[in-house]
Amino acid sequence: MKERVARERFRFLFVMGAVGAALLAPLSPAQAQSYGTDDPVLREIWAEGSENSQVYELARNLMDVIGPRVTGTPGLDRAHLWLEERYGEWGVEVEQQEYGTWQGWESGLTRVDLLEPRRSSLRAHTLAWSGGTEGPQEGRVVILPDASTPAEFREWLESDVPGAFVLASFPQPTCRPDEYWERHGTQASVQAMRDDRETSREEWQSRVAASTVNPQFLPAFLEQAGAAGVLTSTWAESWGTNRIFLSQTRDIPSVDLECEDYGLLARLAEHGHEPEIRIDVEAEFLGETPTYNTVGRIEGSERPDEYVLLSAHLDTWGGATGATDNGTGTVIMMEAMRILREVYPNPRRTILAGHWGGEEQGLNGSAAFAEDNPHVLEGLQILMNQDNGTGRITEIDMQGFLHAGSYFGRWLAAVPDELSGRIDLGIPGLPDDGRSDHASFVCHGMPAFRLGSHEWDYRDYTWHTTRDTFDKISFEEVRENAILTAMLAYLASEEPELMPRDRRDLPGVDGEGMAWPTCRDPMRAMPF
Repeated sequence: MKERVARERFRFLFVMGAVGAALLAPLSPAQAQSYGTDDPVLREIWAEGSENSQVYELARNLMDVIGPRVTGTPGLDRAHLWLEERYGEWGVEVEQQEYGTWQGWESGLTRVDLLEPRRSSLRAHTLAWSGGTEGPQEGRVVILPDASTPAEFREWLESDVPGAFVLASFPQPTCRPDEYWERHGTQASVQAMRDDRETSREEWQSRVAASTVNPQFLPAFLEQAGAAGVLTSTWAESWGTNRIFLSQTRDIPSVDLECEDYGLLARLAEHGHEPEIRIDVEAEFLGETPTYNTVGRIEGSERPDEYVLLSAHLDTWGGATGATDNGTGTVIMMEAMRILREVYPNPRRTILAGHWGGEEQGLNGSAAFAEDNPHVLEGLQILMNQDNGTGRITEIDMQGFLHAGSYFGRWLAAVPDELSGRIDLGIPGLPDDGRSDHASFVCHGMPAFRLGSHEWDYRDYTWHTTRDTFDKISFEEVRENAILTAMLAYLASEEPELMPRDRRDLPGVDGEGMAWPTCRDPMRAMPF
């Protein structure tokens, strides 16, 4: 929180304008538009991106045809190969850089049905690297006991868990988001809901505490005790959304149920109705498999050893098709490269597009690229990363680089006001230490920046959820983002000198200065 306050203290609204030697004087929107269109390459970028946009077809193929792209799965491999094919069609050089290995895994259909005390199909998703069922399997459902001591919990573990499907998450009393309770409910009803939820949560935490097991490892503990499967629910606190991450079980299925379906089973089990389900999970481990970054390249004509690097991660979680995390970022960088190859085929500097693997497990692909390609770091002009949804780009933080604001100011002043007029620059900003792949370069002291998008309820509805699908994409805004990215890449490529890497003195917290982020070693193999 203190870091966020410090960040906001140094943020101000940047009004687009012509550039002085370092800071900017305001320009009218008409002047800014005129300045941009005076550059023939910018005009061609605008025309190509507007009239021949490929973002819809790229997104349709990536999300609808390829689908989820979990690290170590055939889906991610297909995506890497698809990128290679598309870039090849456009005349963009491409390289698959292997950076390590991961546990190969593939999932197929997931089916969960309530059989007793009534019949109903439930909405479920298999967690990444979960075991499967090898065909339909039926069994009873049990919930963590209301045990007050470890001895009571062990007694339940030995008597009720073997062969059962265990409910291992807190059952939400309501799946209606709080804002709707506040919008429609009386003060008394809202308070009653909150009191009930808090009491229920405390009771559940007592049940987990009686197990003496870290909640994170409870599914693996239940697997060792003979459970047939583990049922969880990670509600995103918004309508119909759950967050889908990884399984802690390997030989039995771990399945996440939507909020109310999970609540239904929990209430039936809690009140003695002895629910039974049938579950069929297609999942298979494929052994150790290579992990890759796909890197597109347009060779520089004058300074080939200096680089403008476009950045987005290709991998996803498995709850949906990863449309806004980070299918849109992938499409933006692909379309920007296509436009540049068409209208700016001989850039001054080399332009790269890094499509990273393993971001969701800790920025592994981008961190490995930075570690394995020191020549790119040495010659890096700028990195631009996009990874937060479908909305128009509205914010670029300067990450603590002292001179970055004047560079971005000059570049954005050349861009048509339809694109530049909505952007805030955070000057001088603060360095990110892990929010997305640009952090893998910021930690090396490299000028790497996040092209921040308008929210579009990203955190509430699509970030790592079961609702991150094709229909959530705002294609007009993605199209404009690709045009903007191509324009910035062109301007950065043409810049006479490399952007200086001077960094600000970071503000103090509790009387001490903040430290510049340190680089983390990439995981080059699955650690579990």
